[in-house]
Formats: sequence, structure tokens, C-alpha cells
Amino acid sequence: MPPTTSAPDRRRARNGHDLRGMQRLTIDAITGVTDLVEAMHANISALPGVLGKPAAGPAPGIAGLVYRSVRGVTRFVGDGLDLAFAKLAPLLDVVRPPPQREAVVAALNGVLGDHLDATGNPLAIEMRLRHDDHALTLRRDALADAVPEAGGKLLVLVHGLCMNDLQWRYNGHDHGAALAHDLGYTPLYLHYNSGRRISSNGREFAALMEQLLMQWPVPVERLSILCHSMGGLVARSACVAAQEQRQTWLARLDRLVFLGTPHQGAPLERAGSWVDALIALSPYTAPFARLGKVRSAGIQDLRHGNVRDEDWRDRDGDGRADGRLPSPLPKGPLCYAIAASTTAQPSDGDELPKGDGLVPVASALGWHEDRAFDLRIPKTRQRIAYGVHHLELLGDAGVYPQLLRWLA
Repeated sequence: MPPTTSAPDRRRARNGHDLRGMQRLTIDAITGVTDLVEAMHANISALPGVLGKPAAGPAPGIAGLVYRSVRGVTRFVGDGLDLAFAKLAPLLDVVRPPPQREAVVAALNGVLGDHLDATGNPLAIEMRLRHDDHALTLRRDALADAVPEAGGKLLVLVHGLCMNDLQWRYNGHDHGAALAHDLGYTPLYLHYNSGRRISSNGREFAALMEQLLMQWPVPVERLSILCHSMGGLVARSACVAAQEQRQTWLARLDRLVFLGTPHQGAPLERAGSWVDALIALSPYTAPFARLGKVRSAGIQDLRHGNVRDEDWRDRDGDGRADGRLPSPLPKGPLCYAIAASTTAQPSDGDELPKGDGLVPVASALGWHEDRAFDLRIPKTRQRIAYGVHHLELLGDAGVYPQLLRWLA
């Protein structure tokens, strides 16, 4: 049996990883700014027209040598610091991080998670299922020890962009804990890097679900997934991956519930892509378009609601085209959707109310003018929560009774 790690040792290791992660991110930022300034220098030196073509290649002459030297020294110092922090990490004995650490790291992963993952940064979140704030080892004996109250009714909760599993607790309410108390579910919470491509997270989530059902210590009678925001796209992507790889867990899925999921995309991300395009029109401002592209792959996936690798196709080459393939909901489970609207009450006409500040009502309900993309969730399984913002779906007094009826 492997030796256990004490809480102080875990805190020291975590703090060491935090320091190394921030150091690497700082070095990457300095290098990125150097690249941006060099591009500006090269464009100004070339004196193009206002709407001309940006200069290709690095800055000329001595200036180019200076920029290359700055990058070289920065990387050299970064490698040295990384080596030093790697040796010091086990010795660090600093004050325990505040409770907000998890939220800060989750937000950082949402914005830069693909970069953190690609560079092996210690701040990148590893996908895990958690229970009572502890990561689970998906082995039958370990699950029996970690979840002594394990039952046959499983509920997996999938959080949204820039969030973590702890943030299902909203204003003193946790849908998972409440459903455990009222309906006897065993809640498990997915914790993942929301800045990665949704399709990458979907494949990994599907594999995790397959392993979970194989190793769960008691027979699984019922399996439900409850998703908030981006989490719904990750769950749909996992269903696509399960179908393609013929995994068995999908046939056991009984209920799939979406809270404010941008099935047909989110307008704010589309607006961000248009700003990128406008900035890039002039060679004098084009280098700054790189700052707009700092948005993670996960955030960019929200533009249209991508769930497959193929959805990244750009037919027009302008970075804004919707290249998605139709991705119908799985046929087995009953699927439900709740959209939120900041409008206080329904209107008398047929016009849809405005959305929750981030996701339009039509998108959250899966509606699309093209039937190939419309998710066709029956109206009896759709609800609009009025006077509710996007995050309030996690704790609104009117939302939980609906979940209770659907999951009963």
C-alpha cells in the first residue's frame, strides 16, 4: 500500500506548483510581448499603407538582433528559475492558500487553459471526478473507501467555463447535495480545465465515465448528468465520443439535464472574433490582434457551440464561419433544458425574452432554424427561468423544484 501524504506536505507541494506555474506564465508573457513589439517595429519600418499588408518576418538589422537576444535571455532565465523552483518545491512551507485559490486557478484555466496544458504548466487542471472536495481514484477498492455511502443512483455534475466543482455551491445551495438528500443520488463532480477544446474535454470525460461505471463498487441502477453552461457542451461531446468509440456507459445514461448551455453559441464570443478581425485590418494594429487571440480554445468553442474536432473547420477562412456538423442528442436518455432570462416575467406575445446576460434563450433551449442543428428537446422538457441571471441557475429557488421533478 503506498504511503499516505500528510496535509502539510500536500499544501507545500501545491504551493510549489503554483509558484512554478506563475513563473512559467510570466516568462511566456514577456516573450509574447517581445514578439508583439517586434512585429510593430517591423511594420512601422516597412511603412505600409493604412490598410496595406503587414510586414512578414522579424524586425530588420540590429533591432532584430536585440529582440532575439531579449527572447533568448528571457528563456534562459525562465529555465533556470524553473529548475530552482522544482528543487525548492518540496521544501516550501508557506501559509495555506486561501479558499479562493481554487476559483482563481479555475478562472485562469478558463482563459489560458489550452496554453497551460500545451506548455505543461503545473497550474493546468487535470480532469478528475471529485466527491466531498476530494479527487477520486477510479479503482473499485479506492472508490469504496472514498465514497462509503455509494449507492446505485449516480449523478455526475459538470461545471461551466472558468469555474470548478466547488462552485456548484451557490448562496448556500448545492443541486448535487440537495438531490442526494431528497432523491438518494450519489453526487460526483467533474473538475476540468475549461480552456481546452470542448472536444478534447469530451473525449476525456467519456473515457472517465467508462472507467467509473466499470469500477463503481455497487451495481449502477440509474445514471444522470447535470450540466451548467459549457458543461452541457462537454457532456454532449462525451456522448458523441462514446458513440464513436462504442463505449458502454452511454447506454446506461438515463437523464441529461442542461442549465443555460449555449447549444447554438454565445453572441459575446462572436463579438470578440469580430473585434479581432477589425483590429487585424491595418498593419499598424494587426500585432495587437494577438492579444484578442489570448482567449482559450474553450472560449472560442462557445462562439457557435462546437462539440466535435471537425467543428473547427473554417469554410470561409475568416475565423468566424460556423463550420459545425450536426450533433443530435443521444437517443437513449431523456434530455431536459432550462434557459434563464433576466426578464422578470413572460410577455404576452410570441417574442422570446432576452437571455441571461451570456446565453440567449433560443440557444439554451437548443433551437435552430435549420432542423439538422435543432436539438428537438420536447417542449414538455423545456423551461425558462424568469428574473434569473446565468450563475443564478445554480441556486435559484425556482430551478431546483424543476430538477427534483425531472430527476425523480
